[in-house]
Amino acid sequence: MPEIIDGKKIATALELQIAHDVRKLRSDTGVEPGLAVVLVGEDPASKIYVARKIEKTNAVGMASIEHHLPVTTTQAELLNLIETLNQDDAVHGILVQLPLPPQVDALRILDTIDPHKDVDGFHPVNVGRLSTGTGGLVPCTPLGCMLLLDTVVRDYRGLKAVVIGKSNIVGKPIAMLLLERECTVTVTHILTRDLASIVRTADIVVVAAGSPRLVRGDWVKPGAIVIDVGINRLHLPDGSSRVVGDAAFDELEHAKAVTPVPGGVGPMTIACLLSNTLKAATERVASANVA
Repeated sequence: MPEIIDGKKIATALELQIAHDVRKLRSDTGVEPGLAVVLVGEDPASKIYVARKIEKTNAVGMASIEHHLPVTTTQAELLNLIETLNQDDAVHGILVQLPLPPQVDALRILDTIDPHKDVDGFHPVNVGRLSTGTGGLVPCTPLGCMLLLDTVVRDYRGLKAVVIGKSNIVGKPIAMLLLERECTVTVTHILTRDLASIVRTADIVVVAAGSPRLVRGDWVKPGAIVIDVGINRLHLPDGSSRVVGDAAFDELEHAKAVTPVPGGVGPMTIACLLSNTLKAATERVASANVA
């Protein structure tokens, strides 16, 4: 049977370490890391997710700054808020919850965030730093995936990694992170020809395709590691439903290690958001001391 990579346990340990480091930063410098979360509209899923982020932010001792704007908010109004947050020394991280209403250009909004406060890691400057291996803030879900992999991989050099999914949020960044560890990386997607044969060559499979149970057991070679980023609601013939990943978890008994869904990658995303906020605050203090 494979090792089950417990994302909840690993995220909890990371959050405890972050809380310790936040206390030390406050004690040493008087700086309290601050995370500003901007929610536009009343999307139910977004409201739940933002509430979880705020709860976790407070739990590790950071300042939580919430801006809940009406769905009628204009692009100009949101841009003005972002510029205000960019200039606010008490704000070290800015997160704009997606999706945004149709009258707002999400790319324009994300590009306006100060790259040093871009704790989602979506700004072109941070994307460029990731691709060139020169630091910056890394998107939270790929960062979480790497922390999960680190619990079962001691030496990445020369391993074959297959990434299924080419999104800017997960697929492309995780490919860059694996390349930095000197893996040989193949990026694929659900339209890739003979995808199963490509996946069978992999020592590490990261699947983020948004397709329920796409990766079957016979796609995965014995001893491979599967990181399942997908979260889908699968509707069953009897009318019930259940949450499943992008991999057929029950068919992976021959794998070395797998992440469950739920309880695998999901808990790591918010933990890494907090980690990025702490990093942004720490780097702000360091740059101020140099100046």
